[in-house]
Amino acid sequence: MMNTMKVWLLMGGLSILLVLMGNAIGGSSGAMLFFLIAMGMNFFTYFYSDKMAIKMTRSYPVSEAEAPELYAMVKNLSRRAGLPMPKLYIQPSDQPNAFATGRNPAHSAVAVTEGILRLLSPKELEGVLAHELAHIKNRDVLVGTIAAALAGAISMMGSALQWGAIFGMGRSDDEEGGGGMLGGLVMAIIFPIAAMIIQMAISRSREYMADATGAQIAGSPEGLSNALLKLESAAHRLPPMEVNPATSHLFIMNPLSGASMARLFSTHPPIAERVEKLRAMRR
Repeated sequence: MMNTMKVWLLMGGLSILLVLMGNAIGGSSGAMLFFLIAMGMNFFTYFYSDKMAIKMTRSYPVSEAEAPELYAMVKNLSRRAGLPMPKLYIQPSDQPNAFATGRNPAHSAVAVTEGILRLLSPKELEGVLAHELAHIKNRDVLVGTIAAALAGAISMMGSALQWGAIFGMGRSDDEEGGGGMLGGLVMAIIFPIAAMIIQMAISRSREYMADATGAQIAGSPEGLSNALLKLESAAHRLPPMEVNPATSHLFIMNPLSGASMARLFSTHPPIAERVEKLRAMRR
């Protein structure tokens, strides 16, 4: 129930941002156009946001014959969690990470990077996969996936609006009482930040809950806590993952954590706090 409410609040909040953006571009007619775009986006992202997230992260599907150990691990964890088997994907990245997506357990997917398969022990990987299945079990993958899709769209439109304002393509100051080029440029900067703040508000609380539920699914918090420490260490050694920032909140840890601005606007709680909570469960 709570996550259903979050979905509607998210769609509504980001739709308002789009309408304001349309008003900045074309006045009342632009606002109406962007309202229709927002309605179409909400419908599309509800049913296809998982496919968009997979495409935005350049993940590719993997079969049971290609990754038998990964499939066996996810099947076992899914059975423990009382969930149907999700689709499995691998993301071509050396940075170790993972994420889950989908609008409900019946239409869910879990993706892991090539780097995480090389770095973690089986017990640690099991902890990470249990964390991702916990997101599916807690019904919060839809919230995160829609946030990724809508925030990505707003960021792209914000960039288009910014360039339009710079080159004078927006409406003039006296048209329909709008803010003109300067107003369009200001909104182009503010809107992506607003979308990022919405992502942050939604994501941080989800991670603590998924850590706790994942530890229960795996049968122990030790694998996940050790994995988180390894992931944090690798994130400081390796370059940031080449990924659309709109999808950063989907991952088990921020894939852009190597950058100072990413830490400032982090969508995830600190790893040290997450590990401490997991170790408290063990004690």
